[in-house]
Amino acid sequence: MMDFDEEFLKEMGLSAMPEDQKQKFLNYVQEELEVRIGERISKGLTEEQLNEFDTITDQTAATKWLEKNRPDYREIVTRTINEMKDEIRANRNKLVGA
Repeated sequence: MMDFDEEFLKEMGLSAMPEDQKQKFLNYVQEELEVRIGERISKGLTEEQLNEFDTITDQTAATKWLEKNRPDYREIVTRTINEMKDEIRANRNKLVGA
């Protein structure tokens, strides 16, 4: 996916965020993206497909499964990340406490 680190904060204009909040925020972004992406990818899949995907523990196998069963998953991931970035940018002043 992508790295959520100091560079990401810089890209989002959040370098001024208080140090004690940076890691919490990065963790939140990662978790929120996982939820949003998971919800979007799971739409359109059958219960059987969801159960099958849940049994996969290997990242490579998961990617292959998605390529076969949800060929648009990369687009979903990219779109969701971009939407999240737009939300972060729109709320930048609140996030840095300005």
